[in-house]
Amino acid sequence: MDELAQIAKSLVAPGKGIWAADATAPSMEKRFTAAGITATDETRRSFREILFKIQGLGEFISGIIMNDETIRQKATDGTLFTDLIKAQGIIIGIKVDKGVKDMAGFPGEKISEGLDGLRERLVEYKEMGAKFTKWRAVITIGDGIPTQTCINSNSEALARFAALSQEGGFVPVVEPEVLMDGSHNLERSSGVITATLQSLFQKLNEHKVKLEGLLLKSSLAHHGKESGEKATDEQVAQATIEVLKRCVPKEVPGVVFLSGGDEAKEATSHLDLINEKGPHPWSVGFSFERALEGPAMEIWRGDNANAEAAQKELYKRARMNSLARSGQYKAEMENKDNG
Repeated sequence: MDELAQIAKSLVAPGKGIWAADATAPSMEKRFTAAGITATDETRRSFREILFKIQGLGEFISGIIMNDETIRQKATDGTLFTDLIKAQGIIIGIKVDKGVKDMAGFPGEKISEGLDGLRERLVEYKEMGAKFTKWRAVITIGDGIPTQTCINSNSEALARFAALSQEGGFVPVVEPEVLMDGSHNLERSSGVITATLQSLFQKLNEHKVKLEGLLLKSSLAHHGKESGEKATDEQVAQATIEVLKRCVPKEVPGVVFLSGGDEAKEATSHLDLINEKGPHPWSVGFSFERALEGPAMEIWRGDNANAEAAQKELYKRARMNSLARSGQYKAEMENKDNG
């Protein structure tokens, strides 16, 4: 457990955060299509190779979450992606859930699958060099949902995943994502995240998961994207802090945020404001996917002539979020030179 606690602390080291490069093939296809990129196995591999080769990325990125496809892939010269990542001192993580499915008997609600065979899969991922794992659950806010049954069922799965991960020598990143989709207001979001986190930590305790050796990947308390309302960044940050202080035990080494649909600069601003209001009982970091690599994808657009510009953009986003870790980010920094 001492080793797991040290890895957890390293993942939320000052000025660093986690890059969630673990989007599934169907998710990548949607994003590629929106960016005008032909989605194939090779374009996914090529995009990852371009970004994993960014020099100096380890200055701002502590860990990279891969998926089953990506952790097996190689660069064009035959170098394993995992070796490219480790060469920069970045810790390898692996997404181990097998995606969200409709929850039987509960219209509009989802449950994540993948517990069957997980113990055996973890042995293979350990051999590949992974040191931390991630499991994503999805909680939807809508008319009459989420139900407590949905929340508890997903919390149970997250706790079982976390227990198996720690047994196998991994730091689990538990991610109960409360979606921004919907017409709910900020207060409703706060209430659902509160109920979700209370259920989660109860289940983690029941399964004897050691909080010192895990990280929480949390949603921001946020108005629904279809609500017609627009909470200020200040309101989002304050509401999020209040929820976390109500629900997250101080033994947890770090809370890392998902961007959840926020634009890249919005996500950075929210992270900055939350850290500016610190110190908090836990380190507050990031585990962004689209808010890190999305702008680079828009620049690359499947054309390797744009590869260097795409690399510079992701490096810049990593650096901006690094500054936000200590509340030092300012919007005007976006227009300055990347260096």
